Amino acid sequence: MMPLIGSAEHGQSSVYSTADVAQAWDVACAGACGDLKEVIVEQFIPVESEITLLTVTQQNGPTLFCQPIGHVQKGGDYRESLQPAAISPEMLKDAQDMAEKITRALTGAGMWGVEFFLSHKEGVIFSELSPRPHDTGMVTLAGTQNLSEFELHCRAVLGLPIPEIKQERRGASSGIRSEVESHGAPKYSGEEEVCAATNTYLRMFGKPEAHVGRRMGVVVCWDKLDADQESLRNKCKALARKVKVY
Repeated sequence: MMPLIGSAEHGQSSVYSTADVAQAWDVACAGACGDLKEVIVEQFIPVESEITLLTVTQQNGPTLFCQPIGHVQKGGDYRESLQPAAISPEMLKDAQDMAEKITRALTGAGMWGVEFFLSHKEGVIFSELSPRPHDTGMVTLAGTQNLSEFELHCRAVLGLPIPEIKQERRGASSGIRSEVESHGAPKYSGEEEVCAATNTYLRMFGKPEAHVGRRMGVVVCWDKLDADQESLRNKCKALARKVKVY
């Protein structure tokens, strides 16, 4: 159960029996944004992986799609992402059809982060969407595409043409999370080692305070399209762990 309007993992809980319902309702209401006391109830289903399909709606042009982004979430929050994700052509077509129908119904021009679960048993299952550039899409800052998700969003909102979205290289991203509380300006260590790594960018968000689990920045890495994805993923995660907040 989760609030109808919330942020990240706030207000989410699992219900295993009728005895859990009242507490789950209270948790969802406490984590809701605003005074709207409505909740979403979801069912447990067997899934193998998750993807984000960055979808671009234009003022005067067709809906466009980036290559799917695989991502890992823990506690309802993004930890790492990979582009392009391994997905069958049939599943990708289903995801694109759903994303186009949903974004067309919502109307507007810009970038949408549309998330799906992939299940061998159930197929492609819509999860949620964000009407903006998506946290998992920060992998595009690694130059995985000819235009990053932020550049695509800007063009779409301004009504500028987007001739194509082209996959340029393989990429991985990994979030930098704080392990401490800091109510003043946080300080960091380990940036030099990350910046010295090849084919790597470090992006810090400049947040004024640190809280345990708060995402403070991101490391993005890239390689050729035919490079080994798991090696790139492990490199990115290892580099992100080197940055410490204190």
